[in-house]
Amino acid sequence: MTDLLRFEAVGRNYTMGEQSVRALVDVTVAIPRGDYVAVTGPSGSGKSTFMNLAGCLDTPDTGRVIIDGDPVAGFDEDALAALRNRKIGFVFQQFNLLPRTDALDNVALPLIYAGLARQARRARARTALEAVGLGDRLHHQPAQLSGGQQQRVAIARALINDPLLLLADEPTGALDTSTSAEIMALFQKLNDAGITVILVTHEAEIAASAKRRLAFRDGRLQADEPQAQWRCGSGP
Repeated sequence: MTDLLRFEAVGRNYTMGEQSVRALVDVTVAIPRGDYVAVTGPSGSGKSTFMNLAGCLDTPDTGRVIIDGDPVAGFDEDALAALRNRKIGFVFQQFNLLPRTDALDNVALPLIYAGLARQARRARARTALEAVGLGDRLHHQPAQLSGGQQQRVAIARALINDPLLLLADEPTGALDTSTSAEIMALFQKLNDAGITVILVTHEAEIAASAKRRLAFRDGRLQADEPQAQWRCGSGP
């Protein structure tokens, strides 16, 4: 497998008032195509900053982020937006669906920016919803869907542009245990189909579903290990 995502000695600082906070410190890591990675750590450990940099929602102060062979340091905002739209899908804890819009049009939304005609957008959205098991909920608005169904709509929307990389930030945080298991089974299915998945989670049970764990603390990458090793006793 070739690397889809690389961090090379990446650092990121934030200024809060008169203080400078080191959110990431000299992080070097490679994510091959087809990998399935859980990013863990306590609040303030740097895992959200790592996710933002991986998704081109932020840029590093030092080091390089390379996505699909492209160093993104020289990209302007338009180029970063185009990269996100072509290669990265995002799934969030709170679903971020338009409340007065049905599932079909929520999923089709990213295709508006891609310039597709309405009929083509809706056809692709239908296929994406069917892929996540919601072919019978196309015209339901978010309020008419359960939390798990809303998250499936959000996942379908993240998949609409056939991304190489799926980034999920606490994707089960608003769901009950049973529904969380269903969503994680869906992520596994997507990874089995070849999509690279990186998820941020504070739940050990959720992280255990991934192939690999990155553990952050105080902005530093403290552990990068296969889950088989973790399950054998290294702990969350």
